[in-house]
Formats: sequence, C-alpha cells, structure tokens
Amino acid sequence: MKKSHIATLLVFLLLIPATLFLGTKLPGRSYYITGTLMILELMLPFFMVFEGRKPQARELVVIAVMCAIAIAARVAIPIPNFKAIFAVIIIAGIAFGPESGFMVGAISAFASDFFYQLGPYTPWQMMAYGAGGMLAGFLFAKGRLPKTPWDMTLFGFFAVILWIGPLLDSSHIFLMLTTINWNAAMASLIAGFPMNLTQAISTAVVLLFLGKPLLDKLDRVKVKYGMLEKGDSL
Repeated sequence: MKKSHIATLLVFLLLIPATLFLGTKLPGRSYYITGTLMILELMLPFFMVFEGRKPQARELVVIAVMCAIAIAARVAIPIPNFKAIFAVIIIAGIAFGPESGFMVGAISAFASDFFYQLGPYTPWQMMAYGAGGMLAGFLFAKGRLPKTPWDMTLFGFFAVILWIGPLLDSSHIFLMLTTINWNAAMASLIAGFPMNLTQAISTAVVLLFLGKPLLDKLDRVKVKYGMLEKGDSL
C-alpha cells in the first residue's frame, strides 16, 4: 500500500476522530477551528501523493475545479432533496484516488455550508463527505471495481445508504443526545434513513447518466497534461 494511502487511513481513523472530539469540548463557534484543522490534516496525505516532486499548478487547479463543481452540485440544483454533490465527490475519488477524493469531499462540505449555515455539524459533514470520496478511491483504484456506469451507480447508492449517510447521522448521536446508548443510536440512524435513501437515489441517478462521461473527460485531462506518475492516480 502506498504511503499516502496509509496516511489517509491514519488521518481518517485517528486524527479526524480526535479533532471532532476536541471540537465538542471547545466553547463558542469551535467548528471554524475544527473544520480548518481537518483540512490541514488532509493536506498531508494529499501532498504525499506527489512523492517528492512539486505539484504542478494544473494538478491543483483540477482538484479546485472538482471542489467547485461539488459545491454547485449541492447549492445550485433547485430540485428539493436532490443533491448531486456525493456523485461528484465519488467521481473525484475514482479519478484521482482516495487522497484527492477525501480532500474534495471535505472542502466542498465546508465551503458549501457557507451558503446554508455553518454549525457544529459542519466538521462531521466534512468527515462523511470526504469518507465517500476516500472509499471510492480505494475501491476503484487498480481495477478493484470496474469503472462501468452500473458499477459506479450501485456503488454510489450503497455508499450513501451504508457509509456516508450513517456517518452524517453520527453527528446527531454525538452532538444532540444527552445519553448515548444502543437504542438511542439506532433510533437516530433509523430516523435519518429516509433522507439517506433520497440522497442515495439522486447520487445513483447522477452517476448512471453523467458518471462515465465526466470520468472519461477527467482521464483525458490526466493523460493530456501528464498528471499521471507511472500510471498511478493522483
């Protein structure tokens, strides 16, 4: 496993949970500090991808563009409860690897909340959105899963239902419940299931019709501008 992949897992499993826990102990609008710390933590595995070479501006621009598209996919679509942000984050993870997928997810969650309202739940959204891009990067890297429209569609649907959605719902468990136990946690997860199902369907629809065309364009961009190192993803 690449060093950057190991670093991504360590950040997700150790640093981010510790940062979220710290955020619950700080007074006031600590979510600004928590969110900023999480972005800084994610920069470590992201820049480790380049393995000793300086990242080119065009490589960083492509990631920035994916963040902007993800933000627009959450904010600009006028259909109620239909958000394409998860699909864009997943495509970023598939195209550029788990480090970039996590970065795109976390930054787009943080930035898009400025259009809604930042709150204590924002760092948890950053963790959950980023985890979706990370998982896509790990599972589709090296051909572990085929990059066909239906495979990406099924992955997107179940990733939201079983992974991103429950991680999002965990914010209610840790921030709102006065007493955390199994019954209370399950009640929170069940209450969030209808919304997660809606988001899973919208993610699947976007991936089915737009996933492959967008992924093909990103692959051409990577090849055209030399954004691949020895055939590896970003």
